Formats: sequence, C-alpha cells, structure tokens
Amino acid sequence: MQKTIELDPNYVSVHDALGMVYVQKSMYKEGIAEIEKALAISPDNPGPLSRLGNAYAVSGRRTEAQNVLGRLKQLSKQKYVSSALFAFVYAGLGEKDQAFESLQKAYDDRSIGSLTSVNVSPVWDPLRSDPRFADLLRRMNLQP
Repeated sequence: MQKTIELDPNYVSVHDALGMVYVQKSMYKEGIAEIEKALAISPDNPGPLSRLGNAYAVSGRRTEAQNVLGRLKQLSKQKYVSSALFAFVYAGLGEKDQAFESLQKAYDDRSIGSLTSVNVSPVWDPLRSDPRFADLLRRMNLQP
C-alpha cells in the first residue's frame, strides 16, 4: 500500500484501506490519519467517512463517532449512502441493535457491494456471536 501511495498519493481507496489495516492492528492514531487523508481527497465519500466513524468508535472516541453518524445522515439526504455504512459505525460503538437494524436495511435494499466482506471482515467481529449475524449470513447464502 505504501508503494501505491508513492505512485499515486491521491488514491483514496489505498489511504482508506491502509487506515483500516492500522485500526485492525490497534494503531488508531495512524489509522485515523490515513482515513482522514482519504477524506481530504474525497470529502463527501461515505465509505471512508464510515470507516473513520468506526475507527473513532473502536479507539474510544465515541463523540466523534456519533458526529460521523450525523454527517452520514446529512450526506444521505444528498446522495445514496448504504445502510451497511451506518452499521459499520454502530458495530464499532458496540450498538448491536442499531448495527443489525442497519444491516437488515442494507440486505433489504440489496446493497450487496457494502456487504461483500460481511462474512470475513474483522470489523463485524463484535456481532458474530449474536444469532442475528448467523441468520444474516444464512439469508445471504454465506457460511456462518
């Protein structure tokens, strides 16, 4: 990812992905910084915005994560924002009911692109032990 950034420092997706790698390694400061770089390049991009909310949440910055939810809600009035992106933040906050409600809406809306890694991404680990998660995977024809 670092080599890609050297080749194209404005590549939003690689900053976003690198940020999430750092977050998964509990390197929150570095992760948030990378995701913020992605948002500096593409400020109204709901994907990196949701991942910033998740990073804030898992790093203990609940107020900032809640503010991101507000920004996502405002953004959804202007353009499509998958409900799965809201679930991403709610999962980080440990708000399981809201996360499952958002995941269900994404499933109902057939927001497949936002759910492609639901069965493998560590972001969803806080939800895996809940029977609703196994049910979602079953309905998506994925193995729990």
